Amino acid sequence: MAAKRELVLDAAIEVLGVAGIRALTHRAADKAAELPEGTTSNYFRSKEGLLRGIVERLETLDRADWEALRSAPLPTSRQDAARALAEYVQLSLGPHRSRTAARYALFLAASSSAELREPLAAGRSAFVDLGTRMLTQLGVRDPTTASRILTDQVDGAILHQLAMPTRDYDPRPAIERIVLAL
Repeated sequence: MAAKRELVLDAAIEVLGVAGIRALTHRAADKAAELPEGTTSNYFRSKEGLLRGIVERLETLDRADWEALRSAPLPTSRQDAARALAEYVQLSLGPHRSRTAARYALFLAASSSAELREPLAAGRSAFVDLGTRMLTQLGVRDPTTASRILTDQVDGAILHQLAMPTRDYDPRPAIERIVLAL
């Protein structure tokens, strides 16, 4: 069984991702985790503390995902890379939708909180590094810049689909065009 702190954070991520930052309270996290009232405040005394905890938990979850990606062979063609990125977008919009929405809510909160900005920037850097490795293997010139461009495109596609979903959305054609252009 997961530790209570992780249960609290996973519940808080769900609240944040589904209902937004205004709905995120200690009491809402307790209720979502099905824990006694006051449990969340025992771990996180303030909302800022809870938000920092969420960022750390997202980083832990993302790191596990990235490690799985790193242990898998990198795509050997640009079409394979586009397919893998499209699958990532679909995962972000499907099974990880709440986590993804929570991350974007934290991005907005980071615009006024340096404490949130630093760990979120580290997460982005890890994703850009993974993309740089992939694009280097594919022979892309200036793979770091190309990875930043690709990361921005993927982030934008995910954000737009979270905010204004398109029925039967398929990210692959757009991603494939960008990967081929790089």
